[in-house]
Amino acid sequence: MIRIAIIGAGSMAGEHAKHYGRLEGVEVVAVCDRDFPKAQAFAERHGIADVYQSLDDMLARDDIHAVSNVTPDGVHKATSLAAIAAGKHILCEKPLATNAEDAHEMAAAAQAANVINMVNLSYRDAPAIQHARALVTGGAIGTVRHVDASYRQSWLVSNAWGRWDEDSQWLWRLSEAHGSKGVLGDVGVHIVDFASFPVGDITRVNCELTCFDKAPDNRIGDYVLDANDTALMRVRFANGAMGTIQATRWATGHHNSLTLSVHGDKGAIRVDLDASKDEVQVCLNDDVHPARWSTVKAPPTPSIYQRFIESIRTGENDQPDFARGAAIQTVLDACFVSSLEDRSMAIAS
Repeated sequence: MIRIAIIGAGSMAGEHAKHYGRLEGVEVVAVCDRDFPKAQAFAERHGIADVYQSLDDMLARDDIHAVSNVTPDGVHKATSLAAIAAGKHILCEKPLATNAEDAHEMAAAAQAANVINMVNLSYRDAPAIQHARALVTGGAIGTVRHVDASYRQSWLVSNAWGRWDEDSQWLWRLSEAHGSKGVLGDVGVHIVDFASFPVGDITRVNCELTCFDKAPDNRIGDYVLDANDTALMRVRFANGAMGTIQATRWATGHHNSLTLSVHGDKGAIRVDLDASKDEVQVCLNDDVHPARWSTVKAPPTPSIYQRFIESIRTGENDQPDFARGAAIQTVLDACFVSSLEDRSMAIAS
């Protein structure tokens, strides 16, 4: 039996609890949150025996093998390092940290402690992106030349997820003083991984970030609305391919849409998670000249939670690990500098 503790008792922590609850030989035995009544209610909802307000007290338990860190972004570093120091295997929510320096420190600590470490880049769970990677790395489309990737949300123009101008869970995401890194920090981590996972590392980026006017004086109550809400990137990959990556909260008509096109000198693939999470469109072989596309079914892929548990059992650290999370954060940090200084940035290896 692998015993899991969850750090944080918010809505995403509930997703972790549900997924672990579906796995044989896994038990969530404890939850910790500084808001003790919130943690108690969470434990009752998910059938968790023990509740803590002190992280140190929970991590001191020898019978806890691993933790899921589902705390706010700004405390990922401190809470993860505490878990690592206690010898716990760790699955951390994205982004791994709010800057690359912290993320690399966390990755180094996990490696030194020899604990299984993974970051929840959740769109890796889609069979379509896993199959797209297999096709590209297997040479099906030849040498990659051009990449397009987009993450489109519309909650600044649609009330499908609630009223952003009245609800703190959305307002904080628009305010740097409340810890937000904008759309780039929130979902940019996903789309940068989504684009580079099949293609390879990003080595250069030129980024423009924009914060559009949303309210009188761009303020609602205590929230100064100054965090970026649209990001446009021009990138180069390690193999020389060029690409465009975009993320926005202004994509009217798209609730939460991820798309990817990868074009090589022998073929191309397209992934649209709105259309299907387990299908890939392909233009290959005899279909290249007439530009004819067909659809292939992707084989099932295990979830991040399944891969985390399997990694604990085998001792072989699956992806995406903390080093990957740190690499993505390095790209995001370069994007902020690129936009501020209006120039291209090389990505340090």
